[in-house]
Amino acid sequence: MRSTDFTHVEGDKVKMVDVGAKEEVARFARASGVIHLTAQTMGLIKEGNVKKGNVLATARIAAIQAAKHTWETIPLCHQIPITGIDVEFEVGETTIKAVAEVRSVGKTGVEMEALCAASNALLTIWDMVKAVEKDETGNYPETRITDIVVEKKTKAKQ
Repeated sequence: MRSTDFTHVEGDKVKMVDVGAKEEVARFARASGVIHLTAQTMGLIKEGNVKKGNVLATARIAAIQAAKHTWETIPLCHQIPITGIDVEFEVGETTIKAVAEVRSVGKTGVEMEALCAASNALLTIWDMVKAVEKDETGNYPETRITDIVVEKKTKAKQ
């Protein structure tokens, strides 16, 4: 197949790629992203004083749920057997980096699951702190999510 051949959507024809003939292998993906917040908000998170509760614990649960349900939210993604998910946070002065690692043994990769996990963790952090991030007009001039990337992807025969 040439790289210019479409595998999922061509014109009005849509299909999910058949991975049935592929070999099952161990798969891993790590994705990350960063949320930028005010120093005041970061202080509340570090002190555990956000009114909605534990921000990072909630974001970790959201990330795990997102990875498990990727196939329901991204059209044409396969439902895959996830064997493990780890979510960690790197907390800085005005940023939090979410890092999601997803593992599976299957016929297709887990990078979309890792990306969904990292993204949803960051969105959940935003939701947990939006009351203190808003300015007087109800906007978020300093809040932003950036640098969502797949850091690593591997597959290996068992």
